[in-house]
Amino acid sequence: MSILDNFNLTGKVALVTGVGQGLGHGMAVALAEAGADIAGLYLDDCSLTETAVTALDRRFLPLQTNLETASVDALNQLVAQIQSELGSLDILVNNAGIIRRAPAVDFSETDWNAVIQINLNALFFLSQAAGRVMVAQGSGKIINIASMLSFQGGITVPAYTAAKSAVAGLTKALANEWAAAGVNVNAIAPGYMATANTAPLRADEKRNQAILERIPAARWGMPEDLGGVTVFLASAASDYLNGVIIPVDGGWLAR
Repeated sequence: MSILDNFNLTGKVALVTGVGQGLGHGMAVALAEAGADIAGLYLDDCSLTETAVTALDRRFLPLQTNLETASVDALNQLVAQIQSELGSLDILVNNAGIIRRAPAVDFSETDWNAVIQINLNALFFLSQAAGRVMVAQGSGKIINIASMLSFQGGITVPAYTAAKSAVAGLTKALANEWAAAGVNVNAIAPGYMATANTAPLRADEKRNQAILERIPAARWGMPEDLGGVTVFLASAASDYLNGVIIPVDGGWLAR
């Protein structure tokens, strides 16, 4: 068997949250290119992702869900629906997230609660639901999306930094509990990526220039830059990797 066979995801089913655009779209398409069928959790529209996945002759199950208001029972029902309609659940990519910007002294309770709910609470309870399935079947891959702000403090994003720091810790905690059951829990920490979340930064000429000067690769990351590491973490090639947060940042942290 070739080493490349370890990256083949044919027959696997992946749930990707925030699948409608940006990083979620890119990771879902990469997983489909590697052979996986996709359950796509989205808020407003996922037609571009559905079209791209089905063009690869992979199945796509659209799941419209608002993670800010979804109950724990609803998240458990989503997992059960995926098992029923696609036959299994082998991979979970916890990508969905929001960011709200304001100085810490002005940061509202509403914005704090929304960011923590989507970026941390929903991530945990969806991981819990998927983890029950994966532990029972003796295999599974959970990929959390962390951030540069899992390592740094950032500016005017206290809730996002708190949530993404917690995601890094939670990744290690779940890995400790589930590794022996054959479930790998790891995280990707994207650097500065050209997505809707970073549009205000890229629109600010001075901030954009300062960011680019800090990145050794001298460019913003693109969603496709996460494809390789996502397939790796979803595949048998990463079977002995547990509780790791992998930066994909153009060298930002090295600087």
